[in-house]
Amino acid sequence: MTEVFSEKAPELSLSTITGGSGQLLRRVEAEASAPQGDLFWNSSENTLAGFREYFEPYASPEAEAIQDDLKRPESPWTATNLHVVVGMVNTDQLGELPAPTKWQDFLDPAWKGKVAIADPNNSSTAFTILWGFEKLMGTEALKQLAANVVVNSSASAVLRGVGQGEFAAGFTYESNAYAFVAGGQAEIALLYPEEGTFTSPEFQALIKGGPAPEAARRAFDVMLSRDMQVALLENTFRRPSRADIDVSEHVDLPALDSLKLFPTDEAEAAANRDDFLARWQEYVKAGQ
Repeated sequence: MTEVFSEKAPELSLSTITGGSGQLLRRVEAEASAPQGDLFWNSSENTLAGFREYFEPYASPEAEAIQDDLKRPESPWTATNLHVVVGMVNTDQLGELPAPTKWQDFLDPAWKGKVAIADPNNSSTAFTILWGFEKLMGTEALKQLAANVVVNSSASAVLRGVGQGEFAAGFTYESNAYAFVAGGQAEIALLYPEEGTFTSPEFQALIKGGPAPEAARRAFDVMLSRDMQVALLENTFRRPSRADIDVSEHVDLPALDSLKLFPTDEAEAAANRDDFLARWQEYVKAGQ
């Protein structure tokens, strides 16, 4: 990202704060009376929706290239990339467990303590995964999953745990898991479950009343540019939101139309987020 910015917008000086999307959004909320940030990048719509009032709309000229099904003209945010939910499996840690091929496999009590997920209160990744899982597999299956998983503080902790062999598997986004494969860890495999999986677009938005609005709009445009989305695809394996990029020309990831995808409703997820999170906490406590 820094290299693309230095080429396309050398006049900008970037300062970044990183963290889980839930944590950062709560910071945006806390600073609303005197915003310290200009641009939020990035999170799923089901999480952003609860913080809508802290963002302002911006019609970037780069947004014309975004895939039609990812455009949100009625919202103050703009799609930056598309994630696919996968299982990240460390085959060296399976032991006597057969290699999983579907979601149902992780409901077996033999997986208890061996599969990880982030805390959905702090991670939009985890919330998106668990919400989609319940829609696809049902509430009873979600309860069984809650009894088996180890809840980690963040999405990055899940990746480290599986990558370093603390867990045999974890649930994450394709781009995160594939980074380990591309990095040479032959024991890491990506699982696209037989029952189907789901996609999750992520979005960026301008923070309302930010201290540098003109620079923020310029940065917003750069983040949506073709050069940036190709760079992110090639280096971080994030599928682009733009329609003018052929993923297969840049990385070795399966075409979307080759995957069995289960549709989810982001608006429904956003509206029922608090209720879902409360139920999830109950299921985790009951399964301990």
